[in-house]
Amino acid sequence: MGTALVTGASRGLGAVIAERLAADGWHVAVNYAHDTAGASAVVERVQAAGGSARLARFDVTDEDSVRGSVAEIGAVDVVVNNATGPQPLMPVQEQTWDDHLDQLHFFVKAPLLILQAVLPAMRAAGSGRIINVGSEVTDLGNPDYGHYVSAKAAMHGLTRSWARELGPYGITVNTIEPGWIPVERHEGTPAAEYEEYITHLPLGHMGVPIDVAEAVAFLASPGSRFITGQRLAVNGGRTMT
Repeated sequence: MGTALVTGASRGLGAVIAERLAADGWHVAVNYAHDTAGASAVVERVQAAGGSARLARFDVTDEDSVRGSVAEIGAVDVVVNNATGPQPLMPVQEQTWDDHLDQLHFFVKAPLLILQAVLPAMRAAGSGRIINVGSEVTDLGNPDYGHYVSAKAAMHGLTRSWARELGPYGITVNTIEPGWIPVERHEGTPAAEYEEYITHLPLGHMGVPIDVAEAVAFLASPGSRFITGQRLAVNGGRTMT
C-alpha cells in the first residue's frame, strides 16, 4: 500500500488513526514529539495485529526536524496532519498575537513544512493523499476560542488552495472535521457537559475515535480518488453545511 505518516499519533485520535490505516495495509510512521512510551505502544499494537509501523519522533513545527525525519522515512504516500498543542479557552480581550501564533504553528506551519518535505516524491509518483484534521469549531465559532478557531479555519484554506494546485499531479487534499470526540485528555469531564453536547446531535450520542479513523481511512483509500478540496464533518450531524 505504501507509507502513511500520521502526526501526533502517540495517543488520542492520532493513535487510533494510525492503527486503522495499518489495518488497511499501510506502513505507518507514528509521529510524536515527547511521548515515547505512548508512541511505542501504538507501534506494538500495530505489529501485534500483523501490521507495519515505525516510530517517527520529530517536532512538526521545526523545519530542519521535519525535513530530516521525512528524508529518513522515505517516500510518503499519505499524510494525516493531526498534531496539536494546548488549546486554552480565553476571552478575546486576553488573547495575544502569540496565542494565535501558537495555534498557527500547528495548523498552518506544520502542514506546510510536511507538504514541502513529501511533495517531491508524491509528484514523482503522480499520486498522494493529504488529510488535514480540522474541527467543527470553524462552523460553530465557539466563544473564547478565536485563536484556535481561526487557525483551524486557515488549515482548511490550505486544503482548498492545495487541492487546486496539486490536483494536476494526482494529489488529493481534504479536511476531516471531527466534533467533540472524547479521548484521554477529556477524562474527568463532568457528565453534564457530555449530556449538553449530545442535545445538539441529531444522532443522539457521542462519537468515538474510530469514527474519525474510518473517515480518514476512506480518504486515504483508492475509493476517494475523485474527492478533493472537501470538508467531511464527523460529528453526528451537529453541523450540516
